[in-house]
Amino acid sequence: MNSFSHYLKKVGEVGEVRQSFGQVAYASGLPGARLGEMVLFETGQKGKILSLEEDFLKLLVFDPEPVAVGARVARTGQGLKVPVGKELLGRVVDSFCQPLYTTGKYRPPGDFYEVDADPWGIEGRVRVSKSLETGVAVVDLLIPLGKGQRELVIGDRKVGKTAFILQTILHQSPKGTVCIYAGIAKRASEIKRIEEFFKKRGVMEKIVIITSGPQESAGIVYLTPYTAMAVAEYFRDNGDDVLVVLDDLSYHARFYREIALAARFFPGRDSYPVDIFYTHGKLLERAGNFKTPKGEASITALAVAETNQRDLSGYIQTNIMSMTDGHIFFDADLYGQGRRPAINPFLSVTRVGRQAQTPLFREAGRELLSFLTTYEKMRSFIHFGAEVTDQVKQILAKGELITHFFDQRENQIIDSSVQIFVLGILWVDFLAKGEKEKTKEEVNNLISLLEKDQKLRKKVAVLVKEANSFAELLSLISAKGIKMLQGSGKQLK
Repeated sequence: MNSFSHYLKKVGEVGEVRQSFGQVAYASGLPGARLGEMVLFETGQKGKILSLEEDFLKLLVFDPEPVAVGARVARTGQGLKVPVGKELLGRVVDSFCQPLYTTGKYRPPGDFYEVDADPWGIEGRVRVSKSLETGVAVVDLLIPLGKGQRELVIGDRKVGKTAFILQTILHQSPKGTVCIYAGIAKRASEIKRIEEFFKKRGVMEKIVIITSGPQESAGIVYLTPYTAMAVAEYFRDNGDDVLVVLDDLSYHARFYREIALAARFFPGRDSYPVDIFYTHGKLLERAGNFKTPKGEASITALAVAETNQRDLSGYIQTNIMSMTDGHIFFDADLYGQGRRPAINPFLSVTRVGRQAQTPLFREAGRELLSFLTTYEKMRSFIHFGAEVTDQVKQILAKGELITHFFDQRENQIIDSSVQIFVLGILWVDFLAKGEKEKTKEEVNNLISLLEKDQKLRKKVAVLVKEANSFAELLSLISAKGIKMLQGSGKQLK
């Protein structure tokens, strides 16, 4: 970073701070200033031009300490840029990509990317065509995601959203996807816990954690998701698929509201600034599936937002819903019932994920969702004391087992071929008349067997690849799959 005197000499313009209100300063001078341009104060503090008025400029200060009235300010002639590169992998960095602590040798990256870059146009984008597996069965089978998709993860506090995010990163990082976690206004203890989670599982070297704390200035917190996108664009330009997690944008909106009120911008609904939709829209539009000089590469964005008592109609929440390709809803009621993950598939949406699926998974998802709809209706029906027929009993038993199958531990990852194979095993058991259906314990043992036995898992993957439809998979499981399990020499009970 060059000094104040360097930019003063280079640009030849100087301004003076007239008023200072925490993170926002009012300055005069700098006739050639541009909106969004980075400025440097003589005290060494950095800032950004928020607004151009007739007689003065509004500046956002990226420092906890306010700028002194009378301090000189120079413009840099460029937007705010951060150092990006492969050196960031395995590191925890702040909103300026500076390591918060280093272990071993650290060489600063040599490339610089603009934090608030414009999104690519339609000519640089291609159709989302590759599936992004999360390792969470209820998502991969019912709410599938594609590489380049923008998906909102929404729900009340402490209902498992972060656990799902960690599972997805844990599943994608060994597959070559660069994962970037942006912790917006997160406590240091929480970031440390996330870092230790990845280190224990040996995947931290494929992950970048960008964080800002709640005690930091609103300007630094505001920068965090933009810095994450700048880092993601560097890896995209190098031909890598990237997964970006923005955790969470409802906090980001609150800090931006603080900045806007200090800058005396016109407040809109709930006192949020009127440009909050544009602010988040421009950010999320930077994700997608792109044509790069090094081939097709994607930026998948998982934006997290918090609800209050299951209310999906909040201002920020509905804003982000309208600019993403769907949402995964974590239901507090399901969480209270003991469901893990507490995802409500009937209130969740995916708009482009299904087009990236194979015909087998697409058909299986439709069959499964149709069955679960019937199951939920039957559960509601029996509350009225209606007579339960054998068919209803079978639907209830099958639905209970599938619901149990969807329950996963926080650190458990299930491969997609295993997911659909176990689903097929359950389906075949209930189709075969006169045979004893599986119990919950047998389902657990089956999943455990497939997780531990690598050779058997490979055979299952080959069998799943042979099927072109769900009906064909059920036939293969009846003919080969059950014998394969029996021939493995392992007991499922």
